[in-house]
Amino acid sequence: MTAQRVYLAVIAALLVVIAAIVYKFVVAGSTLAGDDGRTAVVLAPGERALMLGEMRGFVTGIAQLTDALARNDMAAASAAAATMGAGRTHDVPASLMGKLPIGFKELAFGVHRGFDAMATDADKLRDRDRTLAQLAGVLGQCAACHERYQIGAAAPH
Repeated sequence: MTAQRVYLAVIAALLVVIAAIVYKFVVAGSTLAGDDGRTAVVLAPGERALMLGEMRGFVTGIAQLTDALARNDMAAASAAAATMGAGRTHDVPASLMGKLPIGFKELAFGVHRGFDAMATDADKLRDRDRTLAQLAGVLGQCAACHERYQIGAAAPH
């Protein structure tokens, strides 16, 4: 019986450690209270540069998308939206994903899925008003994320 209790205690301890790791890397991420009331996502300098570069890519993509919509060029609108879809998430290292809190990930994946849907609908339906409405929804998610989070840099070692 004593060996069995030791095994159960070890298993319980391992489960607690696994649960803590899952919580840290899936739910909580690497965050601090920001100085402006938002949650600061703390990243290494290279990770921060990657994240901010991705956001600048969104601004460029949205400029291309709105230009295509202004010209009623739905093929170009679809192509622009596709560049911001879920395929972009494959470029994000797992170590960086682990630092993002669950709320950030939910918003980010929603944005990518929104652009995927926009690309598909623009290509198939060719309805500029629908695509504009979808863009407004995605931009609302972007605004919500920027309202809740800031990207901070970890102090250099």
